Amino acid sequence: MAPRKNAKGGGGNSSSSGSSSGSTSAGSSGGSSSPGVRRETKHKNGKKGGLSGSSFFTWFMVIALLGVWTSVAVVWFDLVDYEEVLGKLGIYDADGDGDFDVDDAKILLETNKKMDDPEPKEKVKKKKPKLLNKFDKTIKAELDAAEKLRKRGKIEEAVNAFKELVRKYPQSPRARYGMAQCEDDLAEKRRSNELLRRAIETYQEVASLPDVPTDLLKLSLKRRSDRQQFLGHMRGSLLTLQRLVQLFPNDTSLKNDLGVGYLLIGDNDNAKKVYEEVLSVTPNDGFAKVHYGFILKAQNKIAESIPYLKEGIESGDPGTDDGRFYFHLGDAMQRVGNKEAYKWYELGHKRGHFASVWQRSLYNVNGLKAQPWWTPKETGYTDLVKSLERHWKLIRDEGLAVMDKAKGLFLPEDENLREKGDWSQFTLWQQGRKNENACKGAPKTCTLLEKFPETTGCRRGQIKYSIMHPGTHVWPHTGPTNCRLRMHLGLVIPKEGCRIRCANETKTWEEGKVLIFDDSFEHEVWQDASSFRLIFIVDVWHPELTPQQRRSLPAI
Repeated sequence: MAPRKNAKGGGGNSSSSGSSSGSTSAGSSGGSSSPGVRRETKHKNGKKGGLSGSSFFTWFMVIALLGVWTSVAVVWFDLVDYEEVLGKLGIYDADGDGDFDVDDAKILLETNKKMDDPEPKEKVKKKKPKLLNKFDKTIKAELDAAEKLRKRGKIEEAVNAFKELVRKYPQSPRARYGMAQCEDDLAEKRRSNELLRRAIETYQEVASLPDVPTDLLKLSLKRRSDRQQFLGHMRGSLLTLQRLVQLFPNDTSLKNDLGVGYLLIGDNDNAKKVYEEVLSVTPNDGFAKVHYGFILKAQNKIAESIPYLKEGIESGDPGTDDGRFYFHLGDAMQRVGNKEAYKWYELGHKRGHFASVWQRSLYNVNGLKAQPWWTPKETGYTDLVKSLERHWKLIRDEGLAVMDKAKGLFLPEDENLREKGDWSQFTLWQQGRKNENACKGAPKTCTLLEKFPETTGCRRGQIKYSIMHPGTHVWPHTGPTNCRLRMHLGLVIPKEGCRIRCANETKTWEEGKVLIFDDSFEHEVWQDASSFRLIFIVDVWHPELTPQQRRSLPAI
């Protein structure tokens, strides 16, 4: 999500010698984390956050590039977390106006964000929105009585009360807005998309009435846009945001939201124009700066992106203290050789976005053991490791046969992880789903793997061949989640020149041997040999995840 909307996906890259869809994440470095209930978090450690759902990052170009602002339609009868998708729960009414909107999000996000933690900005007292027109003031007692029911959580009673008010006073904007809020609340309570769609329409009806107070008009349309995004109706939301900007052309926060709306449909060009317009009027707008910097980085304008990301985070503006921006700033700095990158990673860790400077994934389950390198015994998956090592030549030969007969099945790495070189992959399983067509090219390997659900059922990983040619360097990067471990089986390994670093330890592959590492830690790959390197990548669930967690965690 974009940060303000808390959308899915997250900044970041995937694991070395095999990319993986998703964004980077936060875990904890070294040793075992404290025991207790494990729950997935996104961004701030310890705070419940977004779960990454669908993540074939071909949906939006921006996601394909950097894994940010993923969005997905909600099915209420699946495991649903409001912070998994776009929007926030209405109970977080931070400004007391009876509604949750972006302004509330700003209050919730307000933290001390400047470099070296200077004094936080002085908070500006919010003006209470004016929600009543002349007529609604005459029925204020009735409106207040209905709203009191809603605030007390008596949603069904509040629905009936507002329904009666709308029947009696069909031209009352406040009564219809209360009705929309009740439908919104009831949709949350019953996990009903149908009710939520009804609420979206009722918010639109509010905006269509005559004599709607300006504040109420803005609240209604903003909430409509937010709920449209929640359902995955990105283009509908964009139309609502465009209308808001037309109605309130001087409100830069709405233009910032519009920029996010364009990003959510993969329209980086129009998003870029919006943020350029905002920055031409308010050059110190931190939210616009971080998003503009992100877009520049997505366009591979690495050096140009750095000052915007840096100044945006330093501004302390709402929506800028987000782990993805720290990640992308540090990543950009690493790519231009700026040693300040780790200062920003450290600050991101200090502010709760990363578990450590090294481990920077953003989709995590708290309490899982965290260390860069693992032994087979530590994982508990010794049978899988033994089987891979016992049958390594079979696996190798099927991979080589595909290279010879159907080379096109090896697809180039497409997540912008390479500084230089040639690196391709042939995927057999993705997000726990078998690629039947691919397995026709490696049938014995696939049959072998089907005995091990810890890998074939790992919906946060892949199983794939990875070929890397001489002269390739993969930038330092981190995978999206601490919920998996990554196995590398050496198949064709040149005698010299190939190595992988995870955190601060560098290792080399051996033919017929398995290396195991946690790719949520920073890792980097070099291929300086004189011939190709072929390995087999097998992702497995983190051994400390419970069976229930393995079933319920959304795919990445």
